[in-house]
Amino acid sequence: MKKIILLGLLIASASTPALAISRYNSMSMTCAEAKATINRERAVIMRYPARRTSKMTLYDRYVADSRACDVGYYADQDYLPTKDRASCPVYICRPTSDLEDELLIFRRR
Repeated sequence: MKKIILLGLLIASASTPALAISRYNSMSMTCAEAKATINRERAVIMRYPARRTSKMTLYDRYVADSRACDVGYYADQDYLPTKDRASCPVYICRPTSDLEDELLIFRRR
């Protein structure tokens, strides 16, 4: 019985995808390098220094497109500071409820 349980746990752990996500410092990359890294890995964590508060590090998850987002989220353009640009255009995941709010505002006009 113990062998069957152990075998079941082994199969279950082998069949689940790895949830590891790479982490990078955006200030050590050019904009082109950051975009290439995001596109190659589909989703990464980028960290960078805060503009308004010294010694504070900010971070977020950046994605290649909406397929890298969870259900109920979509890829929306955002900006990331890099070594060569203050605002490198990239994508982050936002909830689709944000889209519904924007559509309601648009329809009211």
